[in-house]
Amino acid sequence: MRIIIAPAKKMVLDTDSFPVEGLPAFLERTERLKTALQGMSPKELQALWKCSDAIAKLNAERLAHMDLRRRLTPAILAYEGIQYRYMAPGVMEAAQLDYLREHLRILSGFYGLLRPFDGVTPYRLEMQAKLPADGFRDLYEFWGGSLAQKLAGETGLVLNLASKEYSRAVEPYLSKSVRFVTCIFGEWKNGKVTESGAKCKMARGQMVRWLAEHQITGRAEIRAFDQLGYRFHPELSAEECDVFLKA
Repeated sequence: MRIIIAPAKKMVLDTDSFPVEGLPAFLERTERLKTALQGMSPKELQALWKCSDAIAKLNAERLAHMDLRRRLTPAILAYEGIQYRYMAPGVMEAAQLDYLREHLRILSGFYGLLRPFDGVTPYRLEMQAKLPADGFRDLYEFWGGSLAQKLAGETGLVLNLASKEYSRAVEPYLSKSVRFVTCIFGEWKNGKVTESGAKCKMARGQMVRWLAEHQITGRAEIRAFDQLGYRFHPELSAEECDVFLKA
């Protein structure tokens, strides 16, 4: 089983907590994206990033001095969003970190597909960004089926805990021999399941932690998840979709 999650916009540099264990698998492609970004003006970059002046300035400075091979942070510690705070890898035990090392993969518009302890540097590039590179219109075209192919070479079951923006870079390209199971975390309101962005991120991070704590490797075991008030609802679920509702 491989668990896929999205990155977070906010990133930090941490070269002390855990050692970097390798470089990202698609680093040569990342170099090409870096070159494309460095060829853009500050105004073009801010429009691509859709951010404030302060955030644009910070990331333009990062880009100007970017080194993809030195002073790197393990990917699992580099992202600082809600999901990562609930996952809390910094306080995991060795067995739980081993589980992440084997089963967790982070999707990235810049790096493609990351193992938890691949070394990364702070960047800003969402998967849905309209960045033309190597003759492709955007990042979905740029990455194509390469991320799905990499996952398919590792597993026959992909557990999707990523947002639609990121899972869209994988799901359409997977062969039928690989099961793709999406977890939905919601609440029952007005006769339907409704999802909240922040609560979904919390639940995804908590589920990754729970999976690591219990060393879960099979589809049936996933449905026992009961953290943050969520329970599995078989009547709302389907073959490729598990629905968890908050009580």
